[in-house]
Amino acid sequence: MSYQVIARKYRPQRFADVVGQEHVTQTLANAIQQRRIAHAYLFCGPRGTGKTTVARIFAKCLNCTGGPKVDFDDADPRCVEITEGRAIDVMEIDGASNNGVEQVRELRETVKYAPASARFKIYIIDEVHMLSTAAFNALLKTLEEPPEHVKFMFATTDPEKVLPTILSRCQRFDLRRIPAALIVRHLAQIAQQEGVKIDEPALDAIARGADGGMRDAESTLDQLISFCGDTIGESDVLSMFGLAARSEVLALAGAIIAGDAATALRELDELSRHGKDLGRLLADLLNHFRNLLVFQVSRGDLRLIEVSEAEAAALREQAARLGADAVGRVMETLADGEGRLRDATSKKILFEVTLMKAIQARNAVSVDVLLQRLNELRGEVGETAPSAGPASRPAPAAAAEPVPDRLEEAAPVVPAAPAPAAGDPEGRLSRLWADLIEAVGRASPFTRSYLLKAFPVSFDNRVFTIGFDPEFADQIVLVDSPKNHTLIQTKLKEMGLGDAQVKFIKSEASPAPKAAAEAVPEPALVAASSRSVAPPAATPAAAAPPPPKLEKARPEKLDPADFKNDPLIRQAIEIFRGRIVEVRG
Repeated sequence: MSYQVIARKYRPQRFADVVGQEHVTQTLANAIQQRRIAHAYLFCGPRGTGKTTVARIFAKCLNCTGGPKVDFDDADPRCVEITEGRAIDVMEIDGASNNGVEQVRELRETVKYAPASARFKIYIIDEVHMLSTAAFNALLKTLEEPPEHVKFMFATTDPEKVLPTILSRCQRFDLRRIPAALIVRHLAQIAQQEGVKIDEPALDAIARGADGGMRDAESTLDQLISFCGDTIGESDVLSMFGLAARSEVLALAGAIIAGDAATALRELDELSRHGKDLGRLLADLLNHFRNLLVFQVSRGDLRLIEVSEAEAAALREQAARLGADAVGRVMETLADGEGRLRDATSKKILFEVTLMKAIQARNAVSVDVLLQRLNELRGEVGETAPSAGPASRPAPAAAAEPVPDRLEEAAPVVPAAPAPAAGDPEGRLSRLWADLIEAVGRASPFTRSYLLKAFPVSFDNRVFTIGFDPEFADQIVLVDSPKNHTLIQTKLKEMGLGDAQVKFIKSEASPAPKAAAEAVPEPALVAASSRSVAPPAATPAAAAPPPPKLEKARPEKLDPADFKNDPLIRQAIEIFRGRIVEVRG
């Protein structure tokens, strides 16, 4: 007796034997039991998933003795004829070689004749998408209104090429790729019946290489038996497919997650020198990160992914080392590399570049996060600056005291250190401004950077007016926000100027103080433990030094060293992992 390959020897003979396509077989079985049998069916799906097999089993159900029925007798002569391909009333046509309009016209002529012995005359057309447009059009009328004794069953791997007018006249069934776990279980049963010893890692490798096709998996097992005899190991499967072992894929993924470029390149070089298929390796690596992302998003739900126990343990360990956002960026990089690898002249070089980009992507910051952090630093969103402990918190304000509309009428307080021109209105305004900038800078360096380009205009009717020269008027939009108003008012209150309001205006800097109505008193200095108030020492008016000129706070010449050492700049560099390329004045 001639040898029969495994794919034919173990071909399913009834719906219960079909692996992984229960959504199709159950629907067809129900249609038979309810006598709701259509005149045309279209079976779509990847190669080796059972399209033609399901059509043959369906034909057996329809033409078996006493049918249509699902539980037919395997020894039924009509079923045996269909299995062996010699049934007169079940015709299998290859659409690739019979794709012309003439063949379809011949089919139309034979359709009108009744079946020879069976209940139905059944036409199974494989790869139906290969029919020409003229052939499809010639089939339309017959397909739409065939005789009652005729049933059409089409199979195709590319349903998009089938004309919509044909699709609309058929009941469509999409067969899916068979899960790896089901392929492993089915191959283990075949190996047991064939008397072959094969370990589970080898079966896993066969299932990975088959990519969801049962026929491909069975053909591979058949070839391995011829090559290895009755004992098959994982290394035999890997060498045949050019696949990398799961442990090697996990090691390469671990190097990416750790940001270890040297280890990643060494792993890739080792796999390349052993003849591994780089395209398949990149696909396996991408699939691993996909599993990692699903594992993280689903909070460890292993039902959504197909992994072994060893892979599940690796996913748990790696999920704690890399966030879901970073995993997504790595996947985008690997997917881009996979698309370009097919057309690359030097696949290894492109793979190496892809690995480097993936390692960089794990540390990248998304645009949304970048904008959010920039807004936080600018005082627009969230906390202006992180808390630095009790020492950085403002001292609690003293008991509220009435604040006069014009603060030159307030009782002066003994300052912590002597200040020149303390009794002069302009000197008091200048000193208040300097103390305010210092207090604001401790809480918000960004707000302080804006105030350095401004100058005090007046403090009148409890309103502190801050001016910006027309040259810097565009800064008003940036600083004039509710958060900055609250910040400045809080600092003024801490300095003893409660209930003060803030106003930003565009104004030319005045070389001399304005009228007495705009004068400012000595700010109240609040100590950490007590508040001492004493009258000022009497100073003759003649002895008072001339008031300094109030000039606008124009920026000095920019020193690159000072810019790089600025705490705010250093904080931004640390957060965004950046570097200073150029400093412009």
